[in-house]
Amino acid sequence: MAMDHTVKVILGSIAFAVFWLLAVFPAIPFLPIGRTAGSLLGAMLMVVFRVLTPDQAYAAIDLPILGLLFGTMVVSVYLERADMFKYLGKVLSWKSKGAKDLICRVCLISAISSAFFTNDTSCVVLTEFVLKIARQHNLPPRPFLLALASSANIGSSATPIGNPQNLVIAVQSKIPFGQFVIGILPAMLVGVVVNALIILILYWKLLSVQKDEEDPSPEIVADEDVLSHRFSPARLSHTQIPSINSAEWDSRLDLMNAQSSPCSNANVETLRNSVSSKDNEIHRSHSAMTESARISDASKEWLPNASPQKREEGFSSKSVNSMEKQKEPVSLQSSEGKEHWSTKWRRIAWKCCVYLVTIGMLIALLLGLNMSWTAVTAALALVVLDFKDAQPCLEKVSYSLLVFFCGMFMTVDGFNKTGLPSAFWNFMEPHAQIDRVSGTVVLALVILYLSNLASNVPTVLLLGARVAASAAAISATEEKRAWLLLAWISTVAGNLSLLGSAANLIVCEQARRTPQLSYNLSFWNHLKFGVPSTLIVTAIGLVLIR
Repeated sequence: MAMDHTVKVILGSIAFAVFWLLAVFPAIPFLPIGRTAGSLLGAMLMVVFRVLTPDQAYAAIDLPILGLLFGTMVVSVYLERADMFKYLGKVLSWKSKGAKDLICRVCLISAISSAFFTNDTSCVVLTEFVLKIARQHNLPPRPFLLALASSANIGSSATPIGNPQNLVIAVQSKIPFGQFVIGILPAMLVGVVVNALIILILYWKLLSVQKDEEDPSPEIVADEDVLSHRFSPARLSHTQIPSINSAEWDSRLDLMNAQSSPCSNANVETLRNSVSSKDNEIHRSHSAMTESARISDASKEWLPNASPQKREEGFSSKSVNSMEKQKEPVSLQSSEGKEHWSTKWRRIAWKCCVYLVTIGMLIALLLGLNMSWTAVTAALALVVLDFKDAQPCLEKVSYSLLVFFCGMFMTVDGFNKTGLPSAFWNFMEPHAQIDRVSGTVVLALVILYLSNLASNVPTVLLLGARVAASAAAISATEEKRAWLLLAWISTVAGNLSLLGSAANLIVCEQARRTPQLSYNLSFWNHLKFGVPSTLIVTAIGLVLIR
């Protein structure tokens, strides 16, 4: 028996509302089950309410997108094992010339890394680096965290593998990898520069606070700690952990400036104690040397009184023993040294293989080969080259994200079948034609709004084909431009608010949960920066993407 269309619309809207509520507010008090379970719940309701049949639900899952997402995550895990992100950390801290220089470096490295390793991966790996570097230079973390998250979103727009919505657009539009990059790259580069300038303007005074060179605070992080960071996947939990907000940072900086002279006295006292302890160590070593010399003299006094034969035996046995003691450590050190060099060269060769496979994957994508199978092939090549049990590396893959996508595909497909997205687009289409400036602006505002209301990936799934079909009626060139504009606007829209993209939430959560470096990036602090940055950077793309 066919369901009445009105009932279908109501039930499908309820199922989609449940999915949206849990996707945006995963810890809602009356149903704190999280995003992944929320997407599966929405999909299940679509089938239970008979908006979708079971076969239609399974058919809605886009396997090429899942394969591409899985492959890029595995490659990112092996790149982390090959110290790629450690080298990025070295670039961040190498010969820094102050806070403004650090901001520019964070923006540049975040944008480039997210373009090739996805924005979520870059934010997971680089957040703790950024916190450590900010603490090392005694600077407030807020502008650096904003630079990391916003630049990761902007940079990820340049490639089909930069973020999930670009994966969807690349698969649905069938735009070759190289043409996708060429179309968005100029807007991305200008957008990163402008975004960095906005951060510098908004936080110029905060970044002008100079580090107190004589501050002996133990909270300052050493260079070794900055470079020893290891990858740890972000977990979007919702427990409260003590953290430092921006107001506390300002008061702390003022307090340090006020206490500069006591700190100097403390430094002098610490230096005096250190010198005295060194004197004690020297005295003890001198006493040990004197005692050793006394025992040696006593043995020499005994030997002349002994018979010549015993004296000769004594000297010969001592010389043989000393030679054996010298030979044993040398041979042991030699074998250990050879083993160390062998292990080191094997490690270097393996790293080179990882980098070559990654470069080969990028070249294959640029040549237009199937993106999903290219990423999966590169991932399996790295698994084979590692020649170990792959389980530890595969465990770092975010399978919950893959399951979230499966549920989201089914839920969005069910909502499309209610006809509400088509009705909305039929109303907006006459005002959102991209062959006019006013139409392009209206389209951008609609995508910005929906990307922050329903998240960017559902927005692309709901509107992508409709926007492209409307542009295709004008020309094939306009169709391609419509897909690229959709990729650019839906990605940059993530910078508008803290809830606009998963990368923002990852940075916020990682910063809040980092031991001894915890910092709480609030919704309003992000919004004050996000609104002007998003509007200006979006406008840049509307002009440059042709």
